[in-house]
Amino acid sequence: MSVSTTPFDSGLEMGEANYKGLSPLSFLKRSAHVYPNKTAIIHGDRHYNYAEFYARSRRLASALAAQGVRAGDTVSVMAPNIPEMLECHFAVPMLGAVLNAINIRLDAPTVAFILDHGEAKVVITDKQFSSVMSGALKQAARTPYVIDIDDALAPSGELIGNTDYESFIADGDPAFAWESPKDEWTTIALNYTSGTTGSPKGVLYHHRGAYLNAIGNAMTMNVDARSRYLWTLPMFHCNGWTFTWGVTAVGGTHVCLRDVDPAKIFPLIEEHKVTHMCGAPVVLTALIHAPEDVKRRFDHGVSIATGGAAPPSAVIAGMEALGFQVTHLYGMTECFGPSTVCVWRPEWEDLPLEERSILMARQGVNYMTLEDQAIIDPETMQPVPADGETMGELMLKGNTVMKGYLKNPEATAAALRGDWLHTGDLGVMHPDGYIEIKDRSKDIIISGGENISSLEVEEALYRHPDIMEAAVVAAPHEKWGETPCAFISLKPGAASVAENDIITYCRENLAHFKCPTKVIFGPLPKTSTGKIQKFVLREQVGSTT
Repeated sequence: MSVSTTPFDSGLEMGEANYKGLSPLSFLKRSAHVYPNKTAIIHGDRHYNYAEFYARSRRLASALAAQGVRAGDTVSVMAPNIPEMLECHFAVPMLGAVLNAINIRLDAPTVAFILDHGEAKVVITDKQFSSVMSGALKQAARTPYVIDIDDALAPSGELIGNTDYESFIADGDPAFAWESPKDEWTTIALNYTSGTTGSPKGVLYHHRGAYLNAIGNAMTMNVDARSRYLWTLPMFHCNGWTFTWGVTAVGGTHVCLRDVDPAKIFPLIEEHKVTHMCGAPVVLTALIHAPEDVKRRFDHGVSIATGGAAPPSAVIAGMEALGFQVTHLYGMTECFGPSTVCVWRPEWEDLPLEERSILMARQGVNYMTLEDQAIIDPETMQPVPADGETMGELMLKGNTVMKGYLKNPEATAAALRGDWLHTGDLGVMHPDGYIEIKDRSKDIIISGGENISSLEVEEALYRHPDIMEAAVVAAPHEKWGETPCAFISLKPGAASVAENDIITYCRENLAHFKCPTKVIFGPLPKTSTGKIQKFVLREQVGSTT
C-alpha cells in the first residue's frame, strides 16, 4: 500500500492507533459487545443470541486450529442456510484461513475438482449432501478431515465424517484469541463459478472487499438492528451476496431456511416479522404463484432484492400485490455479488406500473462501495455515448472486485484487462446515468440464479454415442427464467433417440439444474467456416438473451 508523502504527512506514521485493515470479522465482535442478548440466529427451535454466535464461532476457530488449520489453508463447507454455515463465515477467516462455500446443487465430480483445486484441508458437510460429498471424496486426490453437520431439520442423510460438528466445537475455546489479518487484501473466501467455460474457476475474495460490500448491502437495502433477514438466497452464492457479514454488521437477526419453499417462507415471514430477503427472480415467481392457502398477508413491509435477470413487470406487480417492495440489483461472483442497484427515484412514484417497471428493471448505478462502472467499447476501451442506444460492455472497478482466479493467471489477466473488470455483459448507458444490460455473454445460461456453462453441457452431450453435433442455448422458462435447450444432430445410422432419452442421459452425467429441459433434433446452422450459428438457434427458441 502506497503512503502519501505530502508536506501534511511530514513526521506522521501509520500505525495501530490510526490504521487497521478492514475485515468483516470486526462486525461479529462489535455486535456481540453491543447486542449480547439480542437474537442473532433463528433456525427452527434453535435460537442463538449474539454472545452465543460469537462464542460458537470462536469455538469452531479454536477447534480448527487444534486440527492444524493455519493461515492460507482452505476449509470447504457444503451446507444449506443454517447456523453452522454462518459460523463458518467468521470462524474460518479468524485463522487467516480461506472459506470455500460449495454449491449444494453440484454433482460429485465437480465437487471433487473443487476440493482438489482449492486444496481443502478440512471439509464440513451437512448430512443431507453426504451422498454427493461421499462420492466426491472418493474421486478426490486429497484426503481432508471431514466434519458432519447433523442438523435435526435435515430430511435425511448419513454421517460420513471423522466427527460431528457439535462434538468438534465442544472442545474449542469460546474465548479463543484471534486476530484480523495484517493485510486486508488477504484472501477470505474462495468461490467457484462456471464463468464462460466448462471448467470451474476459483474466484478469490479479500477481507477489504468483503467488509465494504457487506456495508454497501446494508446501506443500499436499509438493513439495521431492527431488521430480520430471511435466508432465501443461498449462503454459498457469493457468500450470500455478503449479507452473511452485512446483517451481522448491523446487529440484525438471521432467520435460517434450509430450502426455498413458499409453504415455509410465508409462515416464517409472518412469525418472525421478516423485513428483508433476497433471491433470484425464480424465488419471486414461486411466491407469486404459490397456492392461495399458502399465501399470507402481512401487517408490515418486506423488502426483497433480486438479480440475475431483470424482473418483468408482471413479477414486480405480483410482488407489490403481496406486500413486497422489490429492489433490482446486478452483480456477479467476480465482484462479491451485488455491485449495482436501480436506485429508486421519487419522480417514478406516480408513473403507471408498466413505465415504472421498465425503469425498475434497469441495472442502475454503482454501489456506494464500488468505485466506478461504465459501458465501454471493449476494442477502444473508451466509454460509449450515454444515449441509451450505443452498445458496449459493462465494466466495473473498485475495492469490491475480486483479487483474481486461483491458479489461473491467464483468465485473471483477461478478466481485469485495462484496469477494469470485464463482465461480458453488453448494455447501454442512459442519459440519466443508469445502465441497462441488453445482452449477456452468449455461452452463459442463468437458470434460477445459477450460472450454467453451455460448453459444459455440450461436452456431456458430445459423449453420447449417438450424437454427432450439439449446441446449447438459453430458452425462456416460466419458472426458472431460462433453462438450457439442446439442439442435436444425430450420427448417420444412429438408433432412434427421443427427447426424454437425451434428458435422462444428461441427468445421469450432470448436476440436474444444468440439464436441458428441451431438445430439438435436426441439422445445425453454420457459417461458411463451419461455426455453429448460435444466434439463429436463440431466435428459434425466443431466447432471453
